[in-house]
Amino acid sequence: MRFPVLALSAAALAAVLTGCVVAPAAPVYSAPPGVAYVAPTYVSPGVGFVWAYHPRYGWGWHHPQYGWHRGWR
Repeated sequence: MRFPVLALSAAALAAVLTGCVVAPAAPVYSAPPGVAYVAPTYVSPGVGFVWAYHPRYGWGWHHPQYGWHRGWR
């Protein structure tokens, strides 16, 4: 009699968790010490871009593979 109870509880658990989505934590945007944080003026250009600080050019969207969005003008 124990097997049907376990099967029902496993089925109920699977039904409850079917709508769950696991998403990665959002990156934390923090300025280095002594640098003022500047918020983005436009949305992220794509997946994988993070708002980051460049020591010479300031804040911008950076992708680890594609580099800085719009380059430096």
